[in-house]
Amino acid sequence: MSDDTQDSFRNVNKKPGLQIWTINKMQMVPVQAQCFGNFFEGDCYIVMCVSTTPNTEKGTRQSADIHYWIGKHSSQDEQGSAAIYVTQLDEYLGGTPVQHREVQGNESPRFRSYFKNGLIYKKGGVASGFQHVDTNVYNILRLLHVKGRKCVTATEVEVSWNSFNKGDIFLLDMGKAIVQWNGPQSNRREKLKAVMLAQDIRDRERGGRAKIGVVEGNNERDSPELMKVMTKVLGPKPGQLREATSDEESDLVQKNNVRLYHVFQNSGNLVVQEVATQPLTQDLLLSSDCYIVDKNGSSVMVWKGKHNISNFLNISTNHFTRVEVMTEGGESAMFKHLFKSWKDKDQTHGLGTTYSVGKIAKVDQVKFDVMELHAHPQLAAQKRMVDDASGDVKVWRIEHVELVEVNPATYGQFYGGDCYLVLYTYQRAGQQRYILYMWQGRHSTANEITACAYQAVNIDNQFNGAPVQVRVVMGKEPLHFLAIFKGKLIIFEGGTGRPSVVNPDPGARLFQVRGTSELNTKATEVIARASSLNTNDVFLLKTDHMCFLWYGKVPCVHKANQRDKRVVMEGQEPAEFWVALGGKAPYASDKRLEREEPPHSPRLFECSNQTGRFRMTEVDDFAQIDLDEEDVMMLDTWEEIFLWIGNMANQNETKEALSSSQEYLKTHPASRDPDTPIIFVKQGHEPPNFTGWFNAWDPHKWRVDPSQREVGGPTGSESDEYK
Repeated sequence: MSDDTQDSFRNVNKKPGLQIWTINKMQMVPVQAQCFGNFFEGDCYIVMCVSTTPNTEKGTRQSADIHYWIGKHSSQDEQGSAAIYVTQLDEYLGGTPVQHREVQGNESPRFRSYFKNGLIYKKGGVASGFQHVDTNVYNILRLLHVKGRKCVTATEVEVSWNSFNKGDIFLLDMGKAIVQWNGPQSNRREKLKAVMLAQDIRDRERGGRAKIGVVEGNNERDSPELMKVMTKVLGPKPGQLREATSDEESDLVQKNNVRLYHVFQNSGNLVVQEVATQPLTQDLLLSSDCYIVDKNGSSVMVWKGKHNISNFLNISTNHFTRVEVMTEGGESAMFKHLFKSWKDKDQTHGLGTTYSVGKIAKVDQVKFDVMELHAHPQLAAQKRMVDDASGDVKVWRIEHVELVEVNPATYGQFYGGDCYLVLYTYQRAGQQRYILYMWQGRHSTANEITACAYQAVNIDNQFNGAPVQVRVVMGKEPLHFLAIFKGKLIIFEGGTGRPSVVNPDPGARLFQVRGTSELNTKATEVIARASSLNTNDVFLLKTDHMCFLWYGKVPCVHKANQRDKRVVMEGQEPAEFWVALGGKAPYASDKRLEREEPPHSPRLFECSNQTGRFRMTEVDDFAQIDLDEEDVMMLDTWEEIFLWIGNMANQNETKEALSSSQEYLKTHPASRDPDTPIIFVKQGHEPPNFTGWFNAWDPHKWRVDPSQREVGGPTGSESDEYK
């Protein structure tokens, strides 16, 4: 990098936060913070966001995203300059940032997330003189067309009634006054977002001195003074306005047609060759090469190996709307989500810092600190534990569609032919909290599964909707479920636990034991054959005359109870052991000393049918404020799916969200496990393993009456200054 380039980036701030530059006469010119969110259609911008993410090993980790934004009326020279500066800035920052190409009107969710109050598209370019912001200037007349529910955009349009329609919201900005006109078909969420945008304009551009008024388009008679103002500026209102226009948001949570292309040069010619489709694996990426990941045309990601020196990729991807460019080691969370597994350098293995995984004699069992979980909910989220599992447990079994209490002496025994409800009660901040697990046996009937869901609703109603509901599929038990049974969880492949039913004699039974402590150990019945053994685990073989405890050569498990059992080490098995298993046979013998947990950042989706049809929209860089009380939100933490139910969400949204979350897992590009636990969380009853995924969670946010929390300013009648 030249000295001149180094000088141009000398004022770049590497601390967490947002920085924006515009391209003026082919130079990067800083944009003042008061103007963040305002974009001139004739210009190009460079937006850099530096953020920190939790890292259990090192505290926090810093990452950067660099976007270059292209206005629809910007020149080719400005676009080229922006692309060059982004490449140089990336190099200046060590090549680790992720680069994004953004086009006006088609910005990525991450880009929009930086501007919580919305984007404003302004006519003109740098010649309009936005460099100096005077908060006392009121000589303004413009009409802003506001669209969107989560990510709001406001575009300058002709100051005329001809620009209006019935479904959107319009801001008539007259400098000293801003009138918000709500289309008759707009909804509450859109109105609140528009008020926030109007307040943002007032506070940042007018120094807080402008007045705001709101007109409801379906009840204009209640705002005669405001209508006089609008008529004076716009002229008489026509008899009919245009119908609402579609927001044109994608209904798909993800594009499940993902392809990987290898990009290389052959005899001076550029070659783009498809090498794989989903599910993708990390070993397909070679450090010496370049690759393109195409998400069904919706966006393109370019990956450069750390030993690659090619510079032709900027040309090859110019025709795409959204483009991300990243180098090896600086991959974005979304990129990693497309791969079935991903391992970062110096990645934590197994269960992280909670346990050191190794041979039995070396297992370091660290006591769970429940107070630390409540004090640091992000730890609860990472460990997927709401507490230390010392609360009260009650178990029911479904029998003839009714609930039957299970004998506490048999707690922890689950049969594949049954369905169970497990109610866990614990204390948090002096209040009782509840988790209701719905365990579904692999061989249970459809009627039993339906009855299990029905009875779960009944129990939920008994506690006024307070329990967090968790759907658990046999064999996919979450960590906290294992912990509440204190290492005594046994899963029988079939049969039933009903006392009145005699299960057929299965002969020899073989159980695979996995776990590193009583908090995460379970025994699962497998086929009683030698091929079921695994050198990495412990197995319990029960026959009519003997109970064998078999240890593989490198078992990564908690020390099992050896009482009344004959201990057998791998390679020293007696003849009767093999006879009980039907003879010797090959079995898994790869030494898996540590189980790698792929690091995947959480993703939040809004599930809503307020537009008339159900859709799921991703919320990037999410926070608690993004949880919409009128909707259902889906939080994907990879190992679990949370469905957060807002107090004002309707039943159709809840039903659609469940089926869509299941479809989301089935169609995920990384071939996710369709039986991933789905956890229902109701607004106001969030457990710490949910709140921990949000920064600065406010537990008192929803304890105030909703009518007292409306966004400031008038929302349905005239404000005092117009009366």
